[in-house]
Amino acid sequence: MHNLAGQAVSVFGCGNMFIGDDGFGPAVIEDLQSGHDFPDNILIEDVGTGIREYLFDFILAPDTAPRQLIILDAVDFKDRTPGEVFTITPDTIPVEKIHDFSLHQFPTVNLLQEIAENTGAAVHIIAAQVEHIPDEIAPGLTPSMQKAVKEASEKVRELLSIICPQTCEVTQP
Repeated sequence: MHNLAGQAVSVFGCGNMFIGDDGFGPAVIEDLQSGHDFPDNILIEDVGTGIREYLFDFILAPDTAPRQLIILDAVDFKDRTPGEVFTITPDTIPVEKIHDFSLHQFPTVNLLQEIAENTGAAVHIIAAQVEHIPDEIAPGLTPSMQKAVKEASEKVRELLSIICPQTCEVTQP
C-alpha cells in the first residue's frame, strides 16, 4: 500500500512515456513539478501505467483517499481534435467509450466511480485527445500533444485554485 494519508489533493499523471502520445499524463506531471512548488498536502505523481494500485489502496483504505483526485490521461475519442484538452468525470464517460478511455483500461473507470461514491472524493479527469499512438516503442509526444501539456498544466493550476484556495496555494519558484 502507498502512504497517501493526509493528502487533500492527489494529481496523478497516467500513461507510458515510451508509447508516443500516451506519455501525456507523465509529461504534464513533469511540467507541473518543474515549474511550481506545491504544499505538502498536494501529491503530484507520475503513476505511469500503475494507477490501479493507487485506486485499490483508496478502496481498501478509504481514509487514505484525498478529498480531490485529479487524473491526467491521453484518450482516443473519435469526436475530438488531436491535442484537444477537456475535463470529464467518470460518470460522464459514455458506456460505449469506457474501453476507449485508457487510464490503463477497464475496470479503472469503475474504480474511479466507486472511489467517488464510497470515499466522498471528487474525481476530475483532465484528458487530451491523442494524435498518434505507435504500435511499438517510440518515445515523444506529437506537436499537438506538446501544446496540450502546457494547457493541461494550466487547467490543473486553475482547478486547484478553485477546489482548495486556502490549503492548496501554488507558488512559482
